[in-house]
Amino acid sequence: MPDVGDGAPRSPAATPGAPLSRGGALRRRLGNLAVWAAAGTALLLVASMAGLLPLQLMRVDSGSMIPTIASGDLLVVRHGHGPVQRGDVVAVHHPLEDGLLVKRAVAVGGDQVGLEDGVLVVNGEPVCEPAIDPALMDGVWFGPVTVPEDALFLLSDNRDGSIDSRAFGPVPTDGLVGSVVGRAWPHPGALPSPSAGC
Repeated sequence: MPDVGDGAPRSPAATPGAPLSRGGALRRRLGNLAVWAAAGTALLLVASMAGLLPLQLMRVDSGSMIPTIASGDLLVVRHGHGPVQRGDVVAVHHPLEDGLLVKRAVAVGGDQVGLEDGVLVVNGEPVCEPAIDPALMDGVWFGPVTVPEDALFLLSDNRDGSIDSRAFGPVPTDGLVGSVVGRAWPHPGALPSPSAGC
C-alpha cells in the first residue's frame, strides 16, 4: 500500500539524491576545513616536538631549573639563533645519556668560572643571580675552571643536588639544540631576565 502524505511539498534536501541547500553545503565545507585544520595543527605539533621546525616545543620533566622553570612546563626552543650569551637558558643534548637537558649557560668559551660559598664567580667577578636561593648554596665551593673554546658551562637554577657541568663538565656548543625563548604552557610568555632584580 503506497504511503499517503499530508499533501505538503517535500523540500529538496529531504529527497534522496537531491542537492544540498546552500546552508548545508557551507556547513559541510566548514566541517571539512575544521578537520584539515586539526590535522595540520597536529602535524605541526609533532614536527615541532621532533625538532623539525625552527621552533621546537619541549616539555620539562625535572625540577632542576626551579624557580625559573617547573617540572611539566612546555618550553619554546629556538634553533640556531646565534651565539649563546651568559645567562641564557639553553637546551642541549645530555652529555651522559640519551635525551635533552635545559640549563642556564653561566660561562662561555674562555671564561673562568667557579662557585665560592655558593656565589657564582665568572672571571673573578661575583654574578648577581636573583633566581638562586642562597640558603641552598651556603658552603658550596667549586673550581675555578676555564671553559674551553666552543663550549658552555651549564648550571641548574636549583643547584642543590642537580646534575650540571659541575658533574659532566663544559658542554661543546655542537651539542646545543637551541635557546629557550619562552614558555608555551602553563604560563605563556618570555622567561624572566637572569638579571631582573639585580
